[in-house]
Amino acid sequence: MAGLFEIPTKGQGLYEFTPQVQGWLRGQGTDEGLVTLFVRHTSCSLLIQENADPEVQTDLRNFFHRLVPPTTDPSMSYLTHTYEGPDDMPAHIKAAMMPVSLSIPVTNGRLALGTWQGIYLFEHRNASHQRQVVAHLS
Repeated sequence: MAGLFEIPTKGQGLYEFTPQVQGWLRGQGTDEGLVTLFVRHTSCSLLIQENADPEVQTDLRNFFHRLVPPTTDPSMSYLTHTYEGPDDMPAHIKAAMMPVSLSIPVTNGRLALGTWQGIYLFEHRNASHQRQVVAHLS
């Protein structure tokens, strides 16, 4: 059973979509299984991360910005893929460092996430985008 989630973004940051996945899962009528999520883009990632304190999301965004700054930063002058903007190649690097797919067990009809865990799309580009995440339940 497959599904598709459209996730609008408004620039770099983490966008939680746990409720959408859980709602889709309820509609599948399955008590046990495994949900696989896959993002169909090369400049964003998927993460399971804390969803209680928004400072965690801010700190993650700031850490990865510091780790992989835009191409306008002198430390990134060696990059050659720059014609799509100063955030594009750094976005590809971040996506290469982080997961683009996740597998989450389903138990008693619910995602088997921990108390403070949520599913996030991590947008690495500055501009707004409409991202697609494919879900598969087995």
